[in-house]
Amino acid sequence: MTLLLEELPEIEPIHDGRRAALLVQHPLRPRILNLAREPISATVIAGVLGESRQKVNYHMRQLRSAGFLRLAGRRRRRGLTEQRYVATARAYVLAPGVAGIASPNLTEHADATSATRLVALASRMQAEVATVVHAAALRQRRVPTFSISADVRFESAEQRGAFATAIQGAIARVVAEHTTPMSPASGSPPPGRAFRLLVACHPVPLEAPLPASADVSEPSGEGD
Repeated sequence: MTLLLEELPEIEPIHDGRRAALLVQHPLRPRILNLAREPISATVIAGVLGESRQKVNYHMRQLRSAGFLRLAGRRRRRGLTEQRYVATARAYVLAPGVAGIASPNLTEHADATSATRLVALASRMQAEVATVVHAAALRQRRVPTFSISADVRFESAEQRGAFATAIQGAIARVVAEHTTPMSPASGSPPPGRAFRLLVACHPVPLEAPLPASADVSEPSGEGD
């Protein structure tokens, strides 16, 4: 028996702390999900990973009970009937909210130069984008996004401050030119789909080499 399988969502966000804990509880579980992007049996996974079938079966049962694996039909292999499974997504993202009240809090850090606020903003972006992408994939839609990444060097705090001021001014001008402002009188949002813009600048870890050029990713497609 073979089940008709839809295309896997690219990303599934994990908001539940218990599911997150179960996924990272053993290093074998992410490896199993990586192999299960296509329908696969415990026997085949065990052979690829060099583990016993019993061990792989145990971890697959845990993953299935937590909703990371689903049935993908059966097939005959070497005279035996094998049950196959497939992952529920191609990749998983642990939403920052799984830490509960210990997660970074935007309301506690209003200073634009606060590193904690930057982490909170990045965490919110990760959670929101993953959620939107997953919801769109379930409806077989694409999410229109774009991203810009560039590495810069500053020789002084004054140079860094001037750069920040210039970026803030440029962003304000572009936003004012290309978006519809909210009317204070009506109190209702303007028409159109709301998008969130995040611009950040942070030190690169000392052990990470700087790329030779900037990376710009264009809009990925049409969507809501």
